[in-house]
Amino acid sequence: MHKTVSESVLDTAQWFDNFFANKNVQEDQKALGEVRLRLGWIPRSRELEEIEARLKVRVKLPNLKNRVDLILTDSDDDQEDKIRSSRRSQFNRDDSFNVALRYKARPDSGLSHRIGFGRRFQYYARSRYRDGFTLTDSLEMRYDASIYYYNRDKFGATLSFTFDYDFSQELLLRYHNRFDYRDRSKDWIWQHSWQGLHQFDDTSAVIYGFYIEGISQPNYRLEEYLVSAKLRKQTKRNWLFYEIEPFVLWRRDEHFSASYGIALRLEGYFGER
Repeated sequence: MHKTVSESVLDTAQWFDNFFANKNVQEDQKALGEVRLRLGWIPRSRELEEIEARLKVRVKLPNLKNRVDLILTDSDDDQEDKIRSSRRSQFNRDDSFNVALRYKARPDSGLSHRIGFGRRFQYYARSRYRDGFTLTDSLEMRYDASIYYYNRDKFGATLSFTFDYDFSQELLLRYHNRFDYRDRSKDWIWQHSWQGLHQFDDTSAVIYGFYIEGISQPNYRLEEYLVSAKLRKQTKRNWLFYEIEPFVLWRRDEHFSASYGIALRLEGYFGER
């Protein structure tokens, strides 16, 4: 099954890339495509029926000198390390479903530009710059800044920076910050997280996390916070993973009463990256 789906993904990527083929230029690279599919059930007290389904498709196009990627996803890829499954905020739902072309002047450039459709099928354009540098042998900093425009939500901007500290060969400590300004509502959302990533071996790891999120309007205040411990393990198939993540969530709209839950997920990768 995995071989059949992966071959279909690569055939589709090659078919799309052939639209940009130049008969006078022979490309020795093949088009690559990867599909990431995640399915999960996240029951918690006061909400037992929440189902998570996430999809991300990325196609690399050698006929465009690997400067353009086609990306289709049902979530904002800036949010990959957030605990999204336990959250029901309007901001997170707005970021669902996104299809876009991403352009880079060079494949390894930190500056990229994207045009496409997202957030309830609005057309948008976004420019982003990503980079990082090493502070010490054990400490690294990465940062990300972007500005975007949606036809109904208007302008917005995002700034994030992350510190990674190699505490030991098996343990990485991470401190992450993110700030989102939204022109539509004239406010901004702030998020902070502290994580410990402990690797047991080449196929399994656990991530301990503490996450907080807040807004600036009608005043600067905390909206929710969450603690979790996520076990991620590769199965006997190197393309298939499962996750078990118990968590406790406190939200303002639930009067900061503790909600206990567990996330059970399967994640598969198809194609070739």
